[in-house]
Amino acid sequence: MAPIAGDWQQALKTEYAKPYYKKLYQFVNEEYRTRRIFPPGKDIFNAFHLTPLSEVKVVILGQDPYHGDGQAHGLCFSVNQGVEIPPSLVNIYKELHDDIGFEIPSHGNLTHWAEQGVLLLNTVLTVRAHQANSHRGMGWEEFTDAAIRVLNEQDHPIVFMLWGRPAREKKKLLNNPRHLILEAPHPSPLSAYNGFFGCRHFSRCNQFLESHGATPVDWQIR
Repeated sequence: MAPIAGDWQQALKTEYAKPYYKKLYQFVNEEYRTRRIFPPGKDIFNAFHLTPLSEVKVVILGQDPYHGDGQAHGLCFSVNQGVEIPPSLVNIYKELHDDIGFEIPSHGNLTHWAEQGVLLLNTVLTVRAHQANSHRGMGWEEFTDAAIRVLNEQDHPIVFMLWGRPAREKKKLLNNPRHLILEAPHPSPLSAYNGFFGCRHFSRCNQFLESHGATPVDWQIR
């Protein structure tokens, strides 16, 4: 398990010495040695590498990585080019279309968002092939909660998009009045029609950023 680089490494360095992280490190390394695990080891911390702490302006929280072949690459809701767009991302694209006139792209790679300061963070960062939630409760949640607390402490405005119950539970970690918290049901086909569609989070996010002198996100995927 390669270490995090850049300013996130400094911000999270106290986590590495904690007992839970040592157990997590050993567990993940053994899982990669003995099983098929997603994403590839080099991509585990892609969300942190592509979106430095100092550049975060939006946070979107997912649960755990996609568990199908070739899907996960370290960014929540995102898949590698050439992989079929998953149902939740199809619904995210639909809401973007209805909200801001987004043109539906032919792929589901969201790296363009990450490079603009959108932290696409799963609360669990690894998973066994074809076994959803198989690494839940092994320590990743404590690590990503630490990252959320670091984000809460930032003095520049950040928009948190919390979709679905597990993500919305993280609201308790957020008490900085500088930030905007947007909540909605999860975009999965099971819940999108219960309030995700029509939430207008993307336009509301950009309005907030602009009102605070920040550059809005170019949501269009090309």
